[in-house]
Amino acid sequence: MMDSQEKALEMGNQEEVAGMEVQEAQAAVEETLPAGQEAQDAGPEAQGEAAQAEGGETAGDQPEAPDYKRHFGSKKEVLERVREIAHADEAPRKDEVDYLKTVFYKLHNAEREAAMKDFIDGGGNPDEYRVTPDEDEEAFKAEMVIVRERRAKILKEQEEEKEANLQKKLDIIERIKAMATSPEDANKSYQEFKALQQQWKEIKNVPPTKASELWRNYQLYVEQYYDLLKLNSEAREYDFKKNLETKTRLCEAAEKLAGDADVVSAFHQLQKLHQEYRETGPVAKELREEIWARFKAASTAINKRHQQHFEQLRAKEEENLERKTALCEKVEAVVAKENKKPSDWEKHTKEIIAIQAEWKTIGFAPQKMNVKIFERFRAACDDFFARKTEFFKAHKETMAQNIAKRQALVEKAKALTDSTEWKSTSDKLIELQREWKTIGAVPKKQGDQLWEEFLGACNHFFEARNAANAGQKNEQRDNLERKKAVIERLKAISTNEDGNAQEEVQKLVDEYNSIGHVPFKDKDKVYEEYHAQLDRLYKELNISAARRKINNFKSRIKNSASQGEGALDNERARLVRQYEAIKGEVQTYENNLGFLNVSSKKGNKLIEDMNRKLQKLKDDMNLTLEKIKAIDAQEKE
Repeated sequence: MMDSQEKALEMGNQEEVAGMEVQEAQAAVEETLPAGQEAQDAGPEAQGEAAQAEGGETAGDQPEAPDYKRHFGSKKEVLERVREIAHADEAPRKDEVDYLKTVFYKLHNAEREAAMKDFIDGGGNPDEYRVTPDEDEEAFKAEMVIVRERRAKILKEQEEEKEANLQKKLDIIERIKAMATSPEDANKSYQEFKALQQQWKEIKNVPPTKASELWRNYQLYVEQYYDLLKLNSEAREYDFKKNLETKTRLCEAAEKLAGDADVVSAFHQLQKLHQEYRETGPVAKELREEIWARFKAASTAINKRHQQHFEQLRAKEEENLERKTALCEKVEAVVAKENKKPSDWEKHTKEIIAIQAEWKTIGFAPQKMNVKIFERFRAACDDFFARKTEFFKAHKETMAQNIAKRQALVEKAKALTDSTEWKSTSDKLIELQREWKTIGAVPKKQGDQLWEEFLGACNHFFEARNAANAGQKNEQRDNLERKKAVIERLKAISTNEDGNAQEEVQKLVDEYNSIGHVPFKDKDKVYEEYHAQLDRLYKELNISAARRKINNFKSRIKNSASQGEGALDNERARLVRQYEAIKGEVQTYENNLGFLNVSSKKGNKLIEDMNRKLQKLKDDMNLTLEKIKAIDAQEKE
């Protein structure tokens, strides 16, 4: 019977050890095996001592611990809890202190990142951001110093108390040992024996390394004493009955804990039950194995749930470590990318902020790696933003220089606006435009304003130059000869022989429209000759699209014709003036476009706008020309 009970005890202890390595669990089991009559009742003692290995203290040393890993919404809540610990009577728990420290700095870093993001989003310059002192952090550090000092002091006191308790229990063992050697005096010393047992229960903490051997010796001599004790059957049965009631209550409490949703709390409460169970005396011999098996089964269920709970936590923490390691590699890859332009920095900043947001969704990594992995991640982010700050500081200085250069060119262009030295001033403005293109980027708002001022000064001069040159007779005579040459080339086109006649006509029309004013006395004649040839060619080429564009206009001029020839003549004269004015604007835009080749984004946009305006002017010019032809046709009718 004894061998089977000891074997069952050993197996039960090996199953219930939580948080220990296999070799340590086996050693604990070997050390806790009792000897003597009450061997089966020593099982909870051995089990309790093994189960406490994870916390580093015996079940009686540590009070029931609350679930400290609760949610903290702010640093002040964490600070308040640290203050409670720092000024409480009980010894601070290292695991809770470490948890509070991790949570505090997670919230602290999140606040710092949010403050910097708000500063930048609000238009602030990253290199001007300064981290303000945090009173909560200073208070937290001060309280943590108190916690560390108190914990060191309390631990020292506890060790001294454990040594004193060890000596007290050794003295009790010696006294029971003496009682167990005299069969004649056993009955007489029963009350003293019960008093010594009570004293043993009241003495709690001893050095963990001595606990197993101490309990083994105590149990040995207690059993020897009971073997010698010749109590009357009524007293012995009464003891057994009270012990059975106590152990039954402990079994029920353990079985209830097996269904507790809080597995951590259940485990710690179980340690108290183990302590009470092993301090309770034996039951009737025929019930000992049964009551122990019941208590052992409930303990095994709780210990397995506790072990599974922490295995799941460790697995989740390992998974979190893998995810955080991947994010470290990801952010390090972004940091390693080259940033040549502000847009590169902004693009990579968004990528890093997205990675940081994902980091915040991941829970804790294993404790030994949690700080290291965060430091790795934080170092990469800090390196990126430090280099970004330096870049934009230098970039800001460069843009300030570029603004000054462009302002100088604007002033030079404005100084030439009213010049009448057409050739030399044109050369100077063209040179300024070339120099403008060599200057680097400037802030968009200031760049747009400077460009408009610069372009306005150039346009003002070239418009004045074109207006002055339009009145020069030599140029007008040249224009007349060029237009006559176009008309002769139109006359030479044969729509029957040349398959590309339509394309050739359009080229000549474009060429004719690009030629400036002719002498006033010749303009009507050359106009009629030109349109006569166009009308012939359009008719032969069956080009009706242009005709349809002015159908509405023809309807209107028929109504005007009823008012007399003077109305049509006035309309024609107005259209001719409009045509010449539009043509002058077209020449101005073409001249300006010839001088511009801006590579900046804004410059390209302005060129595109000017091209659209130029095309619209050409369309308006062609439409005006068609209207004039329509009036001429109406007058002939």
